[in-house]
Amino acid sequence: MTKEQPQFDEWCVVELFGHQRTAGRTRPAAFPAGHVRLDIPATDGHEAMTQILNPSSVYRMTPTSEEIATAVAAQCRPAPVQRWELPALTGEPEPAAAASDDDYYEDGEQFS
Repeated sequence: MTKEQPQFDEWCVVELFGHQRTAGRTRPAAFPAGHVRLDIPATDGHEAMTQILNPSSVYRMTPTSEEIATAVAAQCRPAPVQRWELPALTGEPEPAAAASDDDYYEDGEQFS
């Protein structure tokens, strides 16, 4: 009979690549295998959120209490997608590019 390894399920301060810090409850992610699930608690009007982390991006995880992890999470909220990261939307479609000789097969038929 083999002993099962205990599952890691702890409140932690998590540092990613040594540049970004956040905190929450960490445990193995169900999918994708080998990844870490980080449940960041709701704080100061911010909703709770979950992030799935690639273990190679984790620089350091420091187990701590729920109280300390929640306080750190309140100060280090990951920013959502910013407007400058998305292309500007216009009401008009982009014009089609003019066809060139490279857009045709040898028999003269145009690519779709």
